[in-house]
Amino acid sequence: MPTKRAVPTSAARRLNEPQAALVQAHLDGTPRLVNRAAVALVREEWRVVDRWWTEEPVSRRYFDVVLAGGERAVVFRDEEVGRWFSQRGT
Repeated sequence: MPTKRAVPTSAARRLNEPQAALVQAHLDGTPRLVNRAAVALVREEWRVVDRWWTEEPVSRRYFDVVLAGGERAVVFRDEEVGRWFSQRGT
């Protein structure tokens, strides 16, 4: 019987790992376009602030959006690095 080899941790991909996103926002910071698709609806917004006491704090503003084509997406602005990321909606 062949033995199964474990995948090295460095080669394994995290489930629903954030991907860099191209987002244009309104003046209030809410997304207007996500990867060139118009945002039809912002369903929910929340903030995550954590690990502020460490060398690598987390400060993110999340948005659960519906795009003009009906697709859902979760995007967030990482306020520590000033970049946008997306994750698949559920």
